[in-house]
Amino acid sequence: MKKVGIVMGSDSDLPVIRKATDTLDAFSIPYEVHIYSAHRTPEQAKEFASSAAENGFGAIIAAAGMAAHLAGAIAANTVLPVIGIPCKSTTLDGIDALLSTVQMPSGIPVATVAINGGVNAALLCAQILAVEDDGLRQKLIDKRNKDAAAVLAKDADVMNKLKD
Repeated sequence: MKKVGIVMGSDSDLPVIRKATDTLDAFSIPYEVHIYSAHRTPEQAKEFASSAAENGFGAIIAAAGMAAHLAGAIAANTVLPVIGIPCKSTTLDGIDALLSTVQMPSGIPVATVAINGGVNAALLCAQILAVEDDGLRQKLIDKRNKDAAAVLAKDADVMNKLKD
């Protein structure tokens, strides 16, 4: 199975990344996590991105706050799918990071999830990898079914409470 590369701009993004790694662990998807900055370590970020495919990665998650150029810098140096996670900061509650991550020029796409959306970033990676992996695809189907059953159980519980 291909692995997922995870890059964060700062260790302050670790709580968001932890949600992604926990989700990838639940699906037994291998990953590597690194801290690279689009501004402070641009050469290392470029090297990671440009060699990612040959190093066995199938998708990359890039999380950053504020200016949030990391996902775009990674995407500029690979043709692998890049999923950007805009991270909430004390300035503008992450809206600045969201806009920076989602506003990519034509030709350099970055899939963008919600602010602090580590779980969905990991699930999107799982869906990408599942295109070539039937076992992983089934795990995703099973999760969807389990999630649906939990909602229906809550629905029944609410209906019963309202009858009383």
